[in-house]
Amino acid sequence: TKWVVAISLWLTIASTANAHFQMIYTPDLLRSKGGIVELRMPFTHPAANGYVMAVDKPLAFYHIKKGKKKDLSTKLVESNWASAENTGISYESSVKLKGLGDNIFVFEMAPYLEKSEDVFIQQFAKTIINVGSLPSDWESDLNLPAEIVPLTKPYAIYEGGSFTGIVRSHGKPVPFAEIEVEYINYLPEMSKNAFSSDPTIQVPAEAFITMTIYADASGTFTFAIPKAGQWGFAALGVGPQKKFKGKELSQDAVIWVQAHELK
Repeated sequence: TKWVVAISLWLTIASTANAHFQMIYTPDLLRSKGGIVELRMPFTHPAANGYVMAVDKPLAFYHIKKGKKKDLSTKLVESNWASAENTGISYESSVKLKGLGDNIFVFEMAPYLEKSEDVFIQQFAKTIINVGSLPSDWESDLNLPAEIVPLTKPYAIYEGGSFTGIVRSHGKPVPFAEIEVEYINYLPEMSKNAFSSDPTIQVPAEAFITMTIYADASGTFTFAIPKAGQWGFAALGVGPQKKFKGKELSQDAVIWVQAHELK
């Protein structure tokens, strides 16, 4: 039993050591035409097929196109998401995209208590889906408490290219922000609400599961993307609120980008 306890403790530590990412996943961020888009939104560790954390219903879920904001909270459905470690509460939505241009989806988490660290985490996550290669809103600053504003089209990056963004809080740059980077190494299987059991790449060492970079004095960062697929960037603790229910609160900014294979 001592070994069981030790192994369980190790698994708990290992799962929480990886970066936390609020996902807003759909297979393709660059679409030739509109129609129904399926979104899956687990709070998990995508690079490691890791633990799925049960989060409360988000404070907000909405869509912005050409400056117009649409509340999608009524289209949000609670579901489950399965990883190699567990099955946890997740959220999903089915939304119809109309016309050409950029579609910004924003998921504002309710604060989540990470018991192993005794801190609350609240992430402001966004992903941008383009229809027809016609840009419209992708570079918008939404004035979120914690936000990564892209300076590169997040859906039109070559494999081997780079992504540049600026970390902001209510429109103001956050100097020297710490940013965690993860690759969705286990492709989500939409029909199963689960990560694939097989990784896309073999990482050379654990240090590559969650990579850490820092923004410069202006809050700007650039990351070279070595592999096609979707990558998540999480700027940690950049929001103005630092306490929640008497405990430390980390308000993080998350953005998802997609690199495309050169053929």
